[in-house]
Amino acid sequence: MRMKASTKRCLMYALFSGIVVILILYHIVPCDLETRAIMVPRDAQKYIYDRTIRQIPYDRNMPIIFIGGMPRSGTTLMCAMLDAHPEIGCGEETRVIPRLLGMRANWEKSQLEKKRLSEAGITSDVLDSAMAAFILEIVAKHGEAAPHLCNRDVFTLKSSVYLNQLFPNAKFLFMIRDGRATVNSIISRQVTITGFDLKSFRNCMTKWNSAMEIMFSQCLHVGPDSCMPVYYEQLVLQPELWLRRILTFLDIPWNSSVLNHEDFIEKHGGIALSKTEKLTDQIIKPVNLEALSKWVGKIPEDVIKDMASIAPMLKTLGYDPEANPPDYGKPDPRVANNTLHIQQNLDYWKQREDEIIKANGSNDD
Repeated sequence: MRMKASTKRCLMYALFSGIVVILILYHIVPCDLETRAIMVPRDAQKYIYDRTIRQIPYDRNMPIIFIGGMPRSGTTLMCAMLDAHPEIGCGEETRVIPRLLGMRANWEKSQLEKKRLSEAGITSDVLDSAMAAFILEIVAKHGEAAPHLCNRDVFTLKSSVYLNQLFPNAKFLFMIRDGRATVNSIISRQVTITGFDLKSFRNCMTKWNSAMEIMFSQCLHVGPDSCMPVYYEQLVLQPELWLRRILTFLDIPWNSSVLNHEDFIEKHGGIALSKTEKLTDQIIKPVNLEALSKWVGKIPEDVIKDMASIAPMLKTLGYDPEANPPDYGKPDPRVANNTLHIQQNLDYWKQREDEIIKANGSNDD
């Protein structure tokens, strides 16, 4: 029986279509699924929620604010001022972020460790992705949620270049304070820092110089669009002028609440104080001049004589290593009035300080 021409054509089309489908499947679907399959994570948008249940998205491309510098250089004051802004959330010092960055730096220094990680499939890309995810979660969720996230950890700016790679739109505020004042405060308050001999002013000045040299170099490398040096003395003397500059740099609208951070201490939605970190007068009180020159007369004579050679970064940063006391400039009227008010009401501010310390469970000296 002979097949009709139309039926024959239909069978030919069906056969041809089947072959095409088989070829497509052959190229799309691998035969050895166990060896060719890979995991592809989904980049779902993440959110945090503020106290009004406002949904705030966060990711690696948001302009996270990193505040860093030496301990006792004004990082806490800077953080408190920004935390008073309704659109900024800084929270307390995390302590884990600089440790994590330190671990990563040690891995990079060791060729053997890098080789071992690479052989285990932990490439630089894998490690960077994990580091970014970890840091982002800590910054986003350890404090009050806000549209602008902020992190304050001393020494993080030793890794500004790397952090800028992880978070390309990040902004860095590099806190700078006269090294003599910083070291005097570190020693007088017995702030433990690895490598610092708190019984030797000379040793601590040398360590300060090394740390500042690294952070200064990192800030220069990141560039002025991403890293802004903030001088503690100028922030204290002219807070409104400098806070306006800082908020402009951060591309955040001005809000006068940043001038009254002391009003937001331990208030709902305000500034939370650490129960383990030693408090500072400048956080509890309005911005004042008391801390600027406390170090004068506290430095050993032999260290004063060799100061320029012990800490050349003083001159690099614009300080006069021979000036004792130095002339930091004149305060604006608001700061002068704050200082006068504090001096005339010592009992009130002492009581206020004791109340906050007691409520906070901190042991300030």
